Amino acid sequence: FRVNFLSGLNFYRNENCNENYTTDFIYQLYSEEGKGVFDCRKNVLGHMQQGGAPSPFDRNFGTKISAKAMQWISKKLKETYRKGKVFANTDDSVCLLGMRRRNLVFQPVAELKSETDFVHRIPKEQWWLKLRPLMKILAKYKTSYDVSDSGQLEHVAMLPKEAETGA
Repeated sequence: FRVNFLSGLNFYRNENCNENYTTDFIYQLYSEEGKGVFDCRKNVLGHMQQGGAPSPFDRNFGTKISAKAMQWISKKLKETYRKGKVFANTDDSVCLLGMRRRNLVFQPVAELKSETDFVHRIPKEQWWLKLRPLMKILAKYKTSYDVSDSGQLEHVAMLPKEAETGA
């Protein structure tokens, strides 16, 4: 099991686990026990989604971020260790390591709350949306080439029932 702040509870299983605890069984169990408090989704990764063999870049990057994470954890443990116990109860004791403007940065999860669209489970502002006018130009999309695009995400509205059935 793994708890993720943005996406809830994740459950991982592989082909060597107990045959009674299938993906469908676990999904049904959590759906029933959630009773409106939380929802449940299942996702079975196929071979194509697993990414294949890591490249030398992947291995190098993985080594760098794991080393940086271990240094951060060691530093936090030293800072918060008192009388045989660890008191990691400040906002900066729970962080995510990620890329910000070509730098690896630890960001407190409490700060991420204000930057997250919880309904759609995505960041409120995404840097690549500012590239949309350029993408439209390169794709020869018939549109106005006004480059004052705000970079805000345009959410897709649900279709009425008649449109879904083709009636």
